[in-house]
Amino acid sequence: MAQYTLIKMLKKEFEAKKSKALLTIELLTENAAGIGDHSTEDFYKNATEAITALAEADDVLETIERHFGE
Repeated sequence: MAQYTLIKMLKKEFEAKKSKALLTIELLTENAAGIGDHSTEDFYKNATEAITALAEADDVLETIERHFGE
């Protein structure tokens, strides 16, 4: 039971990280207000961090599914 609870918690955590990354990318690409007074360097840094977070979340979720599927 503890293993199931841990896997469920990890899955929810990385689903939330994925949602946050997707929202960040959406704000950076579709909503100028999401950029605000940031410099170009800040914009690139934020975009890089968001896509990296998205890739990590996808990788972890795929790993969970592969090894612990529902």
